[in-house]
Amino acid sequence: MNYRHRSQVETVMGKFTQLGQLIMAGIPGREIDESTLRLIAELGLNNFIVFRRNVESPGQLRRLCADLKEACARHDLPVPLISIDQEGGTVARLPLPFTQFADARQLAASADPAAALADYATTCAAELAGAGINMNLAPVLDVCPAGQGFFMEKRSLGDDPQAVGRLGSLVIRNLQAGGVAACGKHFPGLGAAKLDPHLQLPVVSRSAAGIRKVDLVPFQKAIEADVAAIMTSHTIYENLDAATPATLSRYILTDLLRNELGFAGLIITDDLEMGAIENERSVADAAFQAFAAGADMMLICHGHEKVRLAHARLMAAVQDGQLSEGRCADSLQRVEAVRRRFAAQPEKTRNHERMVEPKKII
Repeated sequence: MNYRHRSQVETVMGKFTQLGQLIMAGIPGREIDESTLRLIAELGLNNFIVFRRNVESPGQLRRLCADLKEACARHDLPVPLISIDQEGGTVARLPLPFTQFADARQLAASADPAAALADYATTCAAELAGAGINMNLAPVLDVCPAGQGFFMEKRSLGDDPQAVGRLGSLVIRNLQAGGVAACGKHFPGLGAAKLDPHLQLPVVSRSAAGIRKVDLVPFQKAIEADVAAIMTSHTIYENLDAATPATLSRYILTDLLRNELGFAGLIITDDLEMGAIENERSVADAAFQAFAAGADMMLICHGHEKVRLAHARLMAAVQDGQLSEGRCADSLQRVEAVRRRFAAQPEKTRNHERMVEPKKII
């Protein structure tokens, strides 16, 4: 972080100088670029998400992650959190020679689902850690019936809340035992949504009692399994907060997830550039609203100018007293706890360039 920016932030927040650590951003290409370097240098941003657009080969991905870490160190920033959506099947960012997995639904319906999912999580953790990635935005904990046109059907572990919770917790434990932070999603449950939140805002009409009986069960089990992070859902839950998507709802994130379920870990939003959010408001306003509602980290996967505007909106909110130093400090401490637990650990060594026979689990 350059001196000018550091001075401006310290004037506003005293010792809490790292608002950039409350945002996770995408990277345009397969090498670290000038725009990303400026986010690191000027905003103190040190959380990143990897997509298929960023990956050509295991060696190239490892170099990219190493370059991100080196750039953060050069600006006196902590080791970055580097995340990915590596669920397998429908949502998988890594090509061969990384292991190719079936959808979670298919693994959960196999003859031995516990063995299949444990193998997925263990293998995935080893490959991610070997590439320099320290967070997987998985598992999906949404409870979703089959054959009814629901959006999350293939990505869900099933329609039985207890089974989804048990298998999801197994994935969490195995990912985290392998040195990769897990992130359960999409709170409080996207399984009953038919619309794709990437495009438009879904509405779930299930009763509050039904949500507690069905959708919250896997998240409760994930919390018991010490999941590092939970991701929010860009969905209206008519019987929880009829006016506000879960990502922006203080009732859902603070009253329900923090206070009722007792989750003390990291709350991260789904991508704020998705249509369910951005069709109705700017990404900058959504970032402020999500943070005010109780999220700790705002995910912005594409536009770097939107990252800058979101950062400026958070800074302005601190300046005018809409956000307190204490509130910012709480989230920074949660980010640091995940970073210390996973990003600061010695990386596992594995030569992906010499992988000859990758698994293909179908």
